[in-house]
Amino acid sequence: MERAESVVYSAEKVAALRKLVGQGEGLMLEFKRKAAHPDKIVRELIAFANTQGGILLVGVDDNSSIPGVKFPEEESVAIRSELKKHCRPAITFSEEIIALSKKSYVLQWTVPKSDKRPHYFIEKDGRVSFVRWQDESLQASREMCEIIRRNKSLKGTRFTYGDAEQKLMQFLDQHPTITLRDFAKLTGMKRFFASRKLVHLVLAGVLKITPAAGGDLFSRV
Repeated sequence: MERAESVVYSAEKVAALRKLVGQGEGLMLEFKRKAAHPDKIVRELIAFANTQGGILLVGVDDNSSIPGVKFPEEESVAIRSELKKHCRPAITFSEEIIALSKKSYVLQWTVPKSDKRPHYFIEKDGRVSFVRWQDESLQASREMCEIIRRNKSLKGTRFTYGDAEQKLMQFLDQHPTITLRDFAKLTGMKRFFASRKLVHLVLAGVLKITPAAGGDLFSRV
């Protein structure tokens, strides 16, 4: 990466940065004051790669103020080290230092939607994945990871409308969403088979899946 001392102040770039920050955090934009917890930043980057891509800005507060960081190279090294250690497969990214002054900078990481998704954060006792929902990065369920993996294929998915599907549609006539747990209870199916059924229906375009901290929510398309 380029060194901070070689970065020339650009009023145009700073204006573009302020305009971007003015949008506030959202599906494709995340702010970090510093890379004090680079492992958390890696989770954010993984979520972007697994969803629609996005931009992470280091040196920007949650309240949209832009204090910057004094040593952007140190922030970058910390993030890159955690990425190398924990992210599989590796994500694609671009990085830019934006000078606010001679002593203050913002580090901009841009991550595209990945063709290698799902990406995982590797831990000592296993691996977890993340997806972006509104302005949050949430841990992805097994069902979400399977949908992400199989959605890369352009092949259509067919399904048979049977008793389980009929009960599901009747339930969704009365309720906006259903969880995997409730679907298994509704149909009397074991969790494994209920999971496969819901994943299949999402891939067929019948249902959509919404990540939630308390468990994915499935609803009609």
